Amino acid sequence: MKVDAKDRITVAQTAVIVTNFLLGTGILTLPRTSVEKVKTPDVWLTVLLGGLVAIIVSYIMVKLSRGYPDKTFYEYNREIVGKWAGGLISLLLICYFLAISGFQIRSVTEVIQFFLLEGTPIWASATVFLWCGFYLLLGGINPIARLFELIFPITVIIFLLVAFMSIGLFDIDNLRPVLGKGIIPVMQGIKTTTFAYTGIEIMLIIVPFMKQPEKAFKAVLIGTVFPIMFYMITVIMVIGALSVDGVVTRTWPTIDLMRSFEIPGLIFERFESLLLVIWIMQIYTNLVISYYAAALGLSQLFKKDIKPIMFGLLPVVYLIAMIPKNVNQVFQVGDLIGNSAIYLCGTVPLLLLLISKARRKKDEANH
Repeated sequence: MKVDAKDRITVAQTAVIVTNFLLGTGILTLPRTSVEKVKTPDVWLTVLLGGLVAIIVSYIMVKLSRGYPDKTFYEYNREIVGKWAGGLISLLLICYFLAISGFQIRSVTEVIQFFLLEGTPIWASATVFLWCGFYLLLGGINPIARLFELIFPITVIIFLLVAFMSIGLFDIDNLRPVLGKGIIPVMQGIKTTTFAYTGIEIMLIIVPFMKQPEKAFKAVLIGTVFPIMFYMITVIMVIGALSVDGVVTRTWPTIDLMRSFEIPGLIFERFESLLLVIWIMQIYTNLVISYYAAALGLSQLFKKDIKPIMFGLLPVVYLIAMIPKNVNQVFQVGDLIGNSAIYLCGTVPLLLLLISKARRKKDEANH
């Protein structure tokens, strides 16, 4: 794939893309989903271990992509396993990214309808959000990366501000005892927390856009460390304030925490709106980069110009977003995406890496 100079992105931009893609719905739901599985206050350990798993998987992805530095996953997988098998894998990955796009739109519309604009039809919020994302997409990867660079520091500042303002509700006893029921519950929760790190697979797509692809792992490592810290702070603060039993009964525990305190005398007395601002920005980044990855895949698979494909995918993404009938089905779709990510973005790159190495050794032996 020939990449124009204007489409090249730096190591820092790559790291920011990874970070923004990882930070999504998990900020609001991870405390509940992980506590449901672990059932102890040791959720922060599962978040940490899930992050380490994500880093290992990202290393495999980068190692695979570095073997084909000028090609995306959609292009080089056909060299490894053949045209038809590679094409099928590419189609599955494209469907995966489209599912993420639809899921993110539906997630944000559910939250907007519940907390911000009650009575607003879901289709109205979804349409506005989708077109805003589409507008950014038309500029290509570089404008996307530059906007992500603007969003990231805003996210960090507001998140830390809001999180630590809830310190008055924090009770360290809610996090005790550490490993009170042993390590088994922690290990059982790793799969759930690993779902929160789905997004590192974007490295399969953006390595050829990097100015310094040899530093791809450094970028993804930095890009993953920030979400690990964000998620750990989130689960510690939420469980510390609401307790394990209190978290399980709430659909959006992080927002409920922010709604449970106020600071009189300030311009803002309630802070969940600030959290929702950064969360909506993160969902926007999720939508944009997953939509772009899907459109790029179709463009490279069928060797067509990407912009008409972007237009063509608008109704597809919208229809995917409208499939769930209620918020419970939205969460089920999220679980389905997470499960598919384990196989498609975890197992497949490892198999392709092994096949690629085996073929290269065979070629070297023949020569």
